Amino acid sequence: MAEKRSIFEEVGAGTKPAEAPKGGMIDRGRGGARGAIRIWLAVLFALVVAMIAVGGLTRLTDSGLSITEWRPVTGALPPMNEADWQSEFAKYQASPEFQLQNHRMDLDAFKSIYWWEWGHRQLGRVIGLVWAAGFVFFWATKRIPTGWTGRLLGLGALGGLQGAIGWWMVSSGLTGRMVDVASYRLAVHLGLAFAILGLIAWDMLSLSRTESALLQARRSREAKLFSLSTGLMHFAFLQILLGALVAGIDAGRAFPTWPLMGESFFPADAFYLPEGGPAVLAFFENPGLVQFVHRMSGYLLFAFAVVVWRKGRRSAHPVTKTAFDWMAAMMFGQVVLGIVTVLHAAPLALGLAHQLGALVVWVLILRARHRAQYPVVQSIRSRS
Repeated sequence: MAEKRSIFEEVGAGTKPAEAPKGGMIDRGRGGARGAIRIWLAVLFALVVAMIAVGGLTRLTDSGLSITEWRPVTGALPPMNEADWQSEFAKYQASPEFQLQNHRMDLDAFKSIYWWEWGHRQLGRVIGLVWAAGFVFFWATKRIPTGWTGRLLGLGALGGLQGAIGWWMVSSGLTGRMVDVASYRLAVHLGLAFAILGLIAWDMLSLSRTESALLQARRSREAKLFSLSTGLMHFAFLQILLGALVAGIDAGRAFPTWPLMGESFFPADAFYLPEGGPAVLAFFENPGLVQFVHRMSGYLLFAFAVVVWRKGRRSAHPVTKTAFDWMAAMMFGQVVLGIVTVLHAAPLALGLAHQLGALVVWVLILRARHRAQYPVVQSIRSRS
């Protein structure tokens, strides 16, 4: 006979309550290897940063036209003997850059610029292999989170497009019209590199949290702040493109004075073109005008960044405030670095530092924008 139970006994006493499933229903069956993919993307991020740095050095050392052919596969091997070096040097000697600018260069000097360009292209091949190996592995083992296959595949497609644009840029300096690559093609090449880096950074930030956490965070999104930071992102991207135009024609060395350009606010002979042509080309080929536009755009960008930062300071989320603080601090540092670079006529070290500074600003803007879209909600206890 069953033992009588007290009317005061709690229901379920003595039994172990069932554990709630870890993670929300949104994450069940679709989480994938978020941590492992984030590490893979971090490796790609570091490689793209190195690629941008080496690309900047390649441009600043005038090494970009040392390899006159595009051989995606066989070009992975550098010259292996003296005959190979002589063959590569002979090809370069037929280029306009050598004939009009470097006709006194010997084989040893050629080797120094060749290695910069070869290293730049080789690093691009490494990035492609790292992406392909990682994507195939995660896809074959079905570890890619739901909805992420297209994003990760798109990164590889953009990387392949970047290689083709790189050759399109180099070929512009082999036609005879100019002894350097076309500055607007350089801007496209650098702009796509920053776009790829930005996408990787955004994906890394998103993968650091679960899908359910992102969905919950989006309910607290700060729409106005997100809209302003999106505008700032686009403005910063435009300034990066203008910086590429400056680097493409060495315009940073044209007027080593500040705040004036020479003895006036507006540069003298701003629309002068040595070979003539429509005035609109001056915005791409006149060093004074190109630097002036970059300066004015930089001032406006900084002013807009201050407006966005002040809006970010009014955020209800401390983590978002901090993200916008870092963005504003680096933006100010980049302005100062730009002025110092101009005053010293853009030497190699400062020119590279200014380019890498733009990279840091770009990533911090994206990080702040991500925080506005997906705030990190903190409890009162976690703030204390």
